[in-house]
Amino acid sequence: MPTPNDDRVNVLLVDDDAELATMVAELLQREGMAVEVAATGGAGLAALRRAAPHVVLLDVMLPDANGLDVCRRLRAEGVGVPILMLTARGDPIDRVLGLEIGADDYLGKPFEPRELVARVRALARRLRHSERRTVLRFGELSIDLLGRRAACAGAALELTSTEFKLLATLAAQPGLAITREALSAAVQPGSYMPLARAVDVQVARLRKKLRAAPGGVDWIDTVRGEGYVFTGRSS
Repeated sequence: MPTPNDDRVNVLLVDDDAELATMVAELLQREGMAVEVAATGGAGLAALRRAAPHVVLLDVMLPDANGLDVCRRLRAEGVGVPILMLTARGDPIDRVLGLEIGADDYLGKPFEPRELVARVRALARRLRHSERRTVLRFGELSIDLLGRRAACAGAALELTSTEFKLLATLAAQPGLAITREALSAAVQPGSYMPLARAVDVQVARLRKKLRAAPGGVDWIDTVRGEGYVFTGRSS
């Protein structure tokens, strides 16, 4: 999940109302934000994993899904991106349910444009504050420890659970050589310890994915006789 280091905020709007989506996108773009629009829950999930936005505006009523179910699924998967639910419904139970399943805010339609902008900016600021503690950042590479995701130049890295654990363990101590035994313990805590060769294979796959990411950087070096080290540099 990328951190908005400057004032630019990336917003994903998931709403099938084309007229409203166009209005909201133009409004937020005038405020200096980047906006991607998805008309279905499925398209929204795909865009979220591809672009890792700072804030998601999620309509409750979608043609292929209930927005509340989409929100619940994201939280169940550990996705921590701030979510602002949008709805034309007047029933207060929608608001209560949305907040209970993990939405960060709720706004009924029609809404005051200035209020929408203010709420989006507030969620982006909250993200900045939380990510100071939960995201490791090295140049274009970001590692979201809480969300268990990594991205490079804003593009999500498709890592397995094991690959992410290896990356997080190495990046937590840049410049320090980590032994294969320590990496094995991080990947599989407990009495079972993978063979050193298995760690080598997983690290090799991780390095290949890092090199294939935007920029093509190999962040990990081999330390002969010891293990591996995360360099913490992009060049």
